[in-house]
Amino acid sequence: MENTFWTAFGASSLAALVTAVGIYTVRHFEAWARSNSIYFICFAAGVLISVSFLHIIPKSIEMNVHAPAYLLTGFVLMHLFNRFITAFVCERDPDSPYGIGLVSMIGIGFHSFIDGFVYSITFSVSIFTGVLAATGMVLHEFPEGIITYLLLLRGGFGKKVSLILAFFAASLISPLGMLVSWPYVSQINASLLGSLLALS
Repeated sequence: MENTFWTAFGASSLAALVTAVGIYTVRHFEAWARSNSIYFICFAAGVLISVSFLHIIPKSIEMNVHAPAYLLTGFVLMHLFNRFITAFVCERDPDSPYGIGLVSMIGIGFHSFIDGFVYSITFSVSIFTGVLAATGMVLHEFPEGIITYLLLLRGGFGKKVSLILAFFAASLISPLGMLVSWPYVSQINASLLGSLLALS
């Protein structure tokens, strides 16, 4: 169990490092980062979708027969959260710098915190499941760092403030989420772990 903890922590720390590299890249090579970040996003999305359908969903159903309900619940909750942010924040005052920068940063910070939970959950299932999930998740961290920094800049924040906020929200929060969730996730039974795997 101790080795599993360090593997999960190492994966979440690697994700933080890759995000920091994305932020560094956009600060020093902005034109290249802007023109190429879409390729990283598409590749990471493909890996995440493939891993979900080929391993994570079947594994969660194997562990808990009610996993499809949790899978649907997770999808619906994230969809509603996205619709809420879009309808009540972004569209209500689209010219507000906070609607672009600060709200996006909070959303990405929440997403990164949940990523930390996913590292705990997937590595608690098995090292193999954790490595598969971490591969897709780490790959999407590079463009996430770029996007967070650019959104904060567009929101009217200075370069130094954007750097600090992006680093905190997109990079440091993932290992924090893993550390917060690990003591609870590592103690639960296989059936509940299967439902959490489906939800995540």
